[in-house]
Amino acid sequence: MKNRLKLLRVERNWTQEQLGQALGVSRQAVNALETEKHDPSLDLAYRIAALFARPVEEVFENPHG
Repeated sequence: MKNRLKLLRVERNWTQEQLGQALGVSRQAVNALETEKHDPSLDLAYRIAALFARPVEEVFENPHG
């Protein structure tokens, strides 16, 4: 799923490790999300959006347009 996760993380000068700790996931999980190898669960998508204080639709692109 296309997303703006890396852009949002870099804007805050966070490492993947720091973002993973804030979300309760591994650095590898953050990398897999950023490189679009894995899609987040609905719960994780909402936690990511809340962490960045953005609507989920602004962080993740709707694959159906």
